[in-house]
Amino acid sequence: MSGKFVVGFDDSSPARRALDFALDKAKKTGGTIIVAHVMEWSPYSFLTPEELEERHKRRKEEIKRAETAVMGAVTEKLQKSGVTFETVIKYGHIAEKLCDIAKEHGATQMVVGRDGNSALVSRVFGSVAGTLVQIAPVPCTIVP
Repeated sequence: MSGKFVVGFDDSSPARRALDFALDKAKKTGGTIIVAHVMEWSPYSFLTPEELEERHKRRKEEIKRAETAVMGAVTEKLQKSGVTFETVIKYGHIAEKLCDIAKEHGATQMVVGRDGNSALVSRVFGSVAGTLVQIAPVPCTIVP
């Protein structure tokens, strides 16, 4: 049974563990991987047109840096693995965008790593993994 795995990836240790997990599953099942990097972005409607233009310019620069810094090494690793993959970079609320990506690509599973923050930190600041458990449109594996 093949599947399509969306992996939330930010080049952190937990994200690399999640990618390794998904890569192993994809190899065993003949599945494919979508490596998704989501950058937090919130639109401010009270900005002037000039400020909005500057934010748009910075956004393009950030995407270019993410393509090189975050996706560059992972792309090389996946090319060597023999698993079919693609990369996606988006802006927005991380958990919501990962769910959108899963729906858009017909994913059968989502995989993310967790960083082991304390319960207090997760309650105060939130957790992508915790949010995904509640809103994921497909099964979601949280890799410790």
